[in-house]
Amino acid sequence: MLSVPEKILFVLAVAATAYFGGMAFYRVYRAVLRGKPENRFDNLPARIGRGLWLTLTMQTVFKKRPLVSLLHAFVFYGFVYYLLLNVLDVVEGLFPVVLRGGFWNGVNLTGDVLTALILLGIIGLWIRRNTAPGRRTFSWREKTPIHEKAPGGIRRDSLIVSAFITFHVGSRLLHKSAQAADEGPDPFQPVASAVGNLLGYLDGREIVFLEHFFWWGALGSIMLFVPYFARSKHIHLFLAPINIALKKEKPGALLPIAKDFEELEKMEKFGVAKLEDFTWPRLLDAYSCIQCNRCQDVCPAYATGKALSPAAILISERYELNQILPAFAAGGESPRPLLDFATNEESVWACTTCNACVEVCPVGNEQMLHIIDIRRERVMMQGEFPAQLGQAFRGMERNGNPWNIGQDKRMAWAEGLPFEVRTVSQNPEADVLYWVGCAPSYDPRAQKTARAFAEILHESGVNWAVLGKQEKCTGDAARRAGNEFLFMQLATENVETLNAVMEAKPKTIVTTCPHCFHTIANEYKDFGGHYTVKHHSEYIAELIDAKRLQPLPMDGDSSVTYHDPCYLGRHNGVFDEPREVLKDVGLKLSEPPRHGKNSFCCGAGGAQFWKEEEPGAERVSTNRYRELKATGAATIAVGCPFCMQMMNVETAQEPEGQAPQVLDISELVLQGIRKSKETPAEATD
Repeated sequence: MLSVPEKILFVLAVAATAYFGGMAFYRVYRAVLRGKPENRFDNLPARIGRGLWLTLTMQTVFKKRPLVSLLHAFVFYGFVYYLLLNVLDVVEGLFPVVLRGGFWNGVNLTGDVLTALILLGIIGLWIRRNTAPGRRTFSWREKTPIHEKAPGGIRRDSLIVSAFITFHVGSRLLHKSAQAADEGPDPFQPVASAVGNLLGYLDGREIVFLEHFFWWGALGSIMLFVPYFARSKHIHLFLAPINIALKKEKPGALLPIAKDFEELEKMEKFGVAKLEDFTWPRLLDAYSCIQCNRCQDVCPAYATGKALSPAAILISERYELNQILPAFAAGGESPRPLLDFATNEESVWACTTCNACVEVCPVGNEQMLHIIDIRRERVMMQGEFPAQLGQAFRGMERNGNPWNIGQDKRMAWAEGLPFEVRTVSQNPEADVLYWVGCAPSYDPRAQKTARAFAEILHESGVNWAVLGKQEKCTGDAARRAGNEFLFMQLATENVETLNAVMEAKPKTIVTTCPHCFHTIANEYKDFGGHYTVKHHSEYIAELIDAKRLQPLPMDGDSSVTYHDPCYLGRHNGVFDEPREVLKDVGLKLSEPPRHGKNSFCCGAGGAQFWKEEEPGAERVSTNRYRELKATGAATIAVGCPFCMQMMNVETAQEPEGQAPQVLDISELVLQGIRKSKETPAEATD
């Protein structure tokens, strides 16, 4: 189709595109490599397969916004197919062939339909972005820190990308339409043929001109766009599958900054102050970000009027990287700290580490870890953190608990029980080790949960024990607050204790605290602690299934709503067992709108429980409690002592008799057990 001069021009244009586009992508590659090492290349074949599967099925995209996701799917699948169509267009341009008939009928029909769907999708997305709902989605609060070039840059980038897609796909459609007018209609290209019929008033020379013009429009627009590609959000098309493939087994899980204290003592820098301090996956996050603000939508801090936006952090990092890219990729130091352009102190300390941003992200980013990295630098390098955390840190360091109460009071929760609670030193042959945790050990309300679960273990006939005064805080709050040194200290001591206990006889560790559960099960592995750990809701479900517990339904209003703890649900995927237990005791479950993976945080995680909440429109717990109360349930069931406390803060502000009761799952089960003991056996037959 092309003339000889056109063919020469095309080859030269391709060479120029390859050079300038290649250099642009190479700079991004070098910039990501500036990050510190982190091993994400184990089991690589499986990782690649997972990345391709999740990308091609778009499972991560369809988690939210189904209509918008469908429009995005039109564009995505169309562009994947266009990789083939563009090659075929080059073949038709360079060689005297028209790929029609036989095998090509299926290829052409698919391409024709996808062309129409791409245009439908991009127009729909453009309308959505530029109407009121879209403008709200792609905006930030006035007090939310955002890179100075981001707001205008995002609008400009969106316009360029949408214009490119529209022009590129539209040009190919018109090229095929002119070809249909020239060669005759093709029933396997119905859209192009229909448009081609409209060109019937043109003469042959005009048709040939349009055929050439739009061929160049379709392929020339690619060559013009490719050098810009690496700077645009469109780069996520290539980097998101890589990010998804190389993500951790448990996204959002924390990794130690050193393998032991000897290595820690040699380190000169802790945490992240500048871009180059991040590990390379964090820099890949910034480039993979699609700027969809889904993470902002689900962030409990942002939802309650705080300054924090996880989306704004990654977007700001991307715009800073683009601004300094040539020098940074070449090894130069970034000119300013993250707190000057990506976030601020108020935002950093508002995060509850609920993992909602990580779970919802369609491209596998771990926004939460950016925040924790910055916290580590503030705490361990600068000694700057909310004053209230100082007491919790001192308590964990001196007395092994953030309440800063003496270890001699560790067993106070067991006082008054009608049976002896034995320690592992008294009962080394125990099958179950009940890890009580700090809240159930020292907090008066959480102690009731500990006593309820102890009674359940006693009634089931399980051979169990506790660590007693040997138990110390797992260090969860210290780690989430950025005090990695204190966490390592507590983790090392606890692993040493647990390994000694397990050496005598392996035991299943059961805990009523999801934070203890998460830390012992997932994070102690890095310190030599490999254990079987269960949340008490999981263990109670097993006991009921084994008929070792046979609770009866409670009297009175049996309606209940369940609040998923973040560290049990999103962080560890335990959703069904707590609900099964509630149903086993005859309760009628009423789910709030946000539940399961979409549950809303209580506001206590990320060490928030130990400090004042950042200013906003309302407390995180207020937002969550309002939703739970709206179910109309008589009882709010929880599976976490911190969720319990946050909900009780809200119920305490209600007029007497107007608030639902807040009970742990174990307390509800115990009520059923007590009823079964009080009911004559023949009445239950």
